[in-house]
Amino acid sequence: MNACGLIVEYNPFHNGHVYHIEEARKASGADCMIAVMSGNFLQRGEPAVIDKFHRAQAALRTGIDIVLELPYLYAVQNSDLFADGAVKTLNEIGVTSICFGSESGSISNFITSYHNVKENQATFKTTLKQFLNKGFSFPEASKHAYKSIGLTGERMDLSKPNNILGYSYVKTILENNLPITPLTIQRTNNDFHDKIISSTIASATSIRGELLKHDSLTSNIVPTIPEETANQLKIYREKSSVWHEWEKYFPLLSYRVLTMTASEIAAIHDVEEGLENRILKTAQKATSFHDWMEAIKTKRYTWTRIQRIFVHILTNTKKADMESVYHPSIPYVRLLGMTETGREYLNKQKKLMNVPLISKLTRNQSDALSMEEKAANAYYSILPTQKRNLLFKQELQAPIISTKI
Repeated sequence: MNACGLIVEYNPFHNGHVYHIEEARKASGADCMIAVMSGNFLQRGEPAVIDKFHRAQAALRTGIDIVLELPYLYAVQNSDLFADGAVKTLNEIGVTSICFGSESGSISNFITSYHNVKENQATFKTTLKQFLNKGFSFPEASKHAYKSIGLTGERMDLSKPNNILGYSYVKTILENNLPITPLTIQRTNNDFHDKIISSTIASATSIRGELLKHDSLTSNIVPTIPEETANQLKIYREKSSVWHEWEKYFPLLSYRVLTMTASEIAAIHDVEEGLENRILKTAQKATSFHDWMEAIKTKRYTWTRIQRIFVHILTNTKKADMESVYHPSIPYVRLLGMTETGREYLNKQKKLMNVPLISKLTRNQSDALSMEEKAANAYYSILPTQKRNLLFKQELQAPIISTKI
């Protein structure tokens, strides 16, 4: 069987994702569609609106054959580390192609850009360093560095969010000489950060915004999502009584920070250059998560990076923890769920894998899996004890076996 890989978050799974699956299947000619999906905390440092198991179920019922979890080790990271873990996970499961959405829509542009950066590495690095020294954030400094070698134009703009991720996927494939064909499709109808629903294909940002604003599935949301997503949103809300968002974690996060010393915060992954002092100082006056973020962010430290740091504070993930588990190869492949087609594919592929295929937390687990346990506990921490325990049990159970609608 021929498999195509997708790198996703499905927060939530919407009509644009259905289009992505259909176009990826056409472009790749794949028999089996495999998604590697961020868990309960996402690349931009946000809690997913519903947990990974219910998001996986929506995907499995609407076109995906296998859902794998991207380990926390890679999921709450910058684009290069996120891509490194996702692409290597898909390579381990044997995909022959990876298809991603992009603003560019041309895979040749990504490949040409990779070689352009490689050939002009000295100019790129010099410009990057200059702007970092001026106090710019890494993403902003990177934009200037790309511009210095001609990569922010109409043909290939590496300041666009999906182009940035796509470039990181292609770079991981090419630098590791992986036997994977990269494919891309043009994003349609909406921008990644669009906040207003204007058609049946809407951004996840706009759908979440509507969901959180009205605290329910409104008539605006329903046309933008498959029926199974609506079902899983309702099921999760019934079980948990919440949609997850940062404001609900504010009291816990505030308590965590206010009971830590500056040196303890400095030990947290991604905290650098005295940022621990700014976090502590602003914590004393913050009245909401949004208020706190506005007080901390600077030209150098972006909203996204600070959110990722806050996730690491919630999960107590230290620099030393990341260093102890990070390795050029992935530690395992975590199976969240599959269809019958997915099971048929895995029965053949698992014999060829070089790392363990796991489906649940265990007692004698690796340090990387222990990170998943901490992340799950942090994610469900805002729920009453009975509901928290019920939802956490999913981590200890067999993978989802699903039937497509």
